[in-house]
Amino acid sequence: MGSVEIKPNIFWVGAIDWAVRDFHGYVTPNGTSYNNYLILDKHVTLVDTVKHDFFEYTIDKVRALVDPAKIENIVINHIENDHMSSIDRFMELTPNATIYITERGKKGLDRFFDTSKWKFQIVKTGHTLSTGSKTITFLETPMLHWPDSMMSYVKEDRLLISQDAFGQHLASTSRFDDEYCDQYSVTELEHAVRDYYANILMPFGTLVKNKIAEIQKLGLEIDMIAPDHGIIWRKSAGKILQMYLDMANDKADLRVLIVYDTMWHSTEHMSIPLADGIRSTGIDVEVMKLRATPMSRAIKRVWESRAFLVGTPTLNNIMFPSVAEFLQHLKGLRPKNRLAGAFGSFGWGGGAVKEAYGVFKQMGLETVEPGVEVLYRPSAEDDKRCFEFGRLFGQKTIEFHKKFDGELAGSCSPRF
Repeated sequence: MGSVEIKPNIFWVGAIDWAVRDFHGYVTPNGTSYNNYLILDKHVTLVDTVKHDFFEYTIDKVRALVDPAKIENIVINHIENDHMSSIDRFMELTPNATIYITERGKKGLDRFFDTSKWKFQIVKTGHTLSTGSKTITFLETPMLHWPDSMMSYVKEDRLLISQDAFGQHLASTSRFDDEYCDQYSVTELEHAVRDYYANILMPFGTLVKNKIAEIQKLGLEIDMIAPDHGIIWRKSAGKILQMYLDMANDKADLRVLIVYDTMWHSTEHMSIPLADGIRSTGIDVEVMKLRATPMSRAIKRVWESRAFLVGTPTLNNIMFPSVAEFLQHLKGLRPKNRLAGAFGSFGWGGGAVKEAYGVFKQMGLETVEPGVEVLYRPSAEDDKRCFEFGRLFGQKTIEFHKKFDGELAGSCSPRF
């Protein structure tokens, strides 16, 4: 696929990774893209590079537009490997280029390469770079999602080059939101956005809100957002900003997710009357077995749901390994404003359900206790206890949901 002009004299020169299925720990069933951008102006400027495996693809696009030796400026918005690991090969072809980067970005880059012969310009929020007819304003975004991160705003084109923010892991020949939605469903695009946010940006909701407020305070008019992964927002820039605000404000669907694993099907059996009890309160419920589900999908569905129940058998007086791994992953993402509970089976001794509640408390989540535990195989009486706990949990979920969303049905933003 060749370069694509996204604004006058600004070109996408990135690469599409159709094959990647695992991206730092979570499943990417639709592949991804590594987006970077070339500004053809008096002072030719490259914004970001690409993952080193894809250098030849992007340099061919650059060469079709301009001799790489004429590139005077290289902007590095983010030093994660998928965006800058080919910078050394670019510098071989652009020996006179100056790298524009944050102070933390420069320190990080020094850990990857011998940068002693490269020229740098350290930038902060508000600093600008003139390419001739265009002006790039830099906006630091520390911890969105690395300490070095920043965005680049092209004033004359009202274009925000947003590095990882507003991205999605989608491999597609469509470069723009409207093109993608003409070929695929809007829902698929929404899910890609949520999957990306839940597994990467969930811990940073407050920072997201603060940064959007800062963009508004700076008076930056935006009609296109070009992230470093996935499609470019040329028709729905305002809607994706609103969607991020909704996600950062912890909006969620009025739903209970039951996520569990099982040894001899006892814990699995318990999920059925629990789901029936929840459903009897009139709200949606979804049941998900961990070893049959990618971790990132389970994480996303927890984040999209107002409440979740974790089912775990007891093994050696502690949680089942797959459940422990899931909760450890979730703990690192620091979900907020979610209601939690636990259930499970045990043989000669319990402990897993109690341990799960301990993890919920470490995460600062509100809980419905004490959960339900069953000795060996659930009896008819145990089924009734599960149903009643499910009904109680559903009622508590409705009350809890109203604290944050009132009568809103869920987190859906305006359609793209």
